[in-house]
Amino acid sequence: MIVVVAAVIERSDRRLLIGQRRRGDSSPLKWEFPGGKVEQGETPEVALARELREELGVTLQKCVELGRVRHKYASKPEELEIRFYAASVAGNEITPKTFEQTAWALPKELADYDFLAANSQLIAQLATGRIKPNELLASATNLPTK
Repeated sequence: MIVVVAAVIERSDRRLLIGQRRRGDSSPLKWEFPGGKVEQGETPEVALARELREELGVTLQKCVELGRVRHKYASKPEELEIRFYAASVAGNEITPKTFEQTAWALPKELADYDFLAANSQLIAQLATGRIKPNELLASATNLPTK
């Protein structure tokens, strides 16, 4: 099984950062939360910090796991376990490096975007307010280790 991490980054205005995959990627032009595969020897939190540096040029400050989902895409041989994290990053400036485009969307607007199938349960919980990333982060104290 491949473990994947994804960051749900919420601004103070409640908008969430989402990215659109590039045209040449697998699942082209689908929307997703920033993140990627956990590499050999990495903890999920370290992988999340690395992916956010690589994809957005930002430093992870704090994260707390929101939930996990297992998903099998027909085009992939292995099942994925996706671990979603509420995440805060240093500064407000992002530099998207691996996306066709990025957007800051309100939770209720997420359904308007064509997301990867594995994100559907999380999107429903965010849209209905059952999960509030910044509230979870406020009670968290962990920092990723390098």
